[in-house]
Amino acid sequence: MLFVDQAKITVKGGDGGKGCSAFTQPPYTRSPYPDGGDAGSGGDVILTADLNVATLLDFQFRHEFSAGRGGHGGSNNKTGKRGLDYTIRLPVGTVIMDAGTGAVLRDLKRSNESVIIAHGGAGGRGNANTLEATPGQPGEERLLQLQLKLIADIGLIGFPNAGKSSLLSRISTARPKVAAYPFTTRYPVLGVVSVADRTPIVACDIPGLIEGAHAGKGLGFQFLRHIERTKILIHLVDLSGSDGRDPVQAYQQINQELASYSPLLAEKPQLIAANKMDIPEAKEALARFEREIQQPVWPISCVTGAGVTKLLHGALDALEKLKQEQAEAAS
Repeated sequence: MLFVDQAKITVKGGDGGKGCSAFTQPPYTRSPYPDGGDAGSGGDVILTADLNVATLLDFQFRHEFSAGRGGHGGSNNKTGKRGLDYTIRLPVGTVIMDAGTGAVLRDLKRSNESVIIAHGGAGGRGNANTLEATPGQPGEERLLQLQLKLIADIGLIGFPNAGKSSLLSRISTARPKVAAYPFTTRYPVLGVVSVADRTPIVACDIPGLIEGAHAGKGLGFQFLRHIERTKILIHLVDLSGSDGRDPVQAYQQINQELASYSPLLAEKPQLIAANKMDIPEAKEALARFEREIQQPVWPISCVTGAGVTKLLHGALDALEKLKQEQAEAAS
């Protein structure tokens, strides 16, 4: 399935119906009197988050959505029916913005969370209730920019070919494409990770970042946006240097890209995974790497699985610590 994480759509609430202009003259009455009924109001356009929707692909082919028009009023003081609402289902994690101003209107972070984004117009009044029948009001119309930011517990980051897809394949049931060339993964992939008797978590394989990603190079904006919703990061570094990059410089460059895009990304808890430890060059580089970055390092091999379980337990411990800190800050 094609992964689409941006779309622009137009939504319009239903127009209100027309109030009725009618007169009746029952038998034995001297003159007629007005009995036109009020019209129904237009339906609303509702956006709702649905776990069964994964991308914004549907909105690449259809861009305009309208709710139902209100029914017209009738004689004998009959009221028109309210127009039908129109519900648009979006992936959980969709940010809804005004396409003109860029203002964020709503952030749908939870399943079944809903918002009325375009209200229907009021129905017109019939002449039974006012001097003259009135037309209905037009429904609210808006041009929206939809932006999907995936929600995950762990984000896997690193340069292309660092081993992110291989790690996700090993720790979850997700099967991202794995190959020995850059940008094999062209869109984020989610996978559910279960470790022993601990609570399952969701990991996200973020496509490989490159130098200049914070300025949009290599689709950097699209990739970095999905990191914003992750709670912690696992930073994979190819310690063998098989991609031609110095491991220390590669680690530093990725962190510079995060900080340049958003200081909040740079502050996210990170677990540093020194990958490809099954290769002799990686083993030789480990001591220097640890000495240079002066941070705890988890040596792993996505090929053999060595060190992966220990890394996952470290990630789960970091998530629990973060949850505890947030609870204490909120109390």
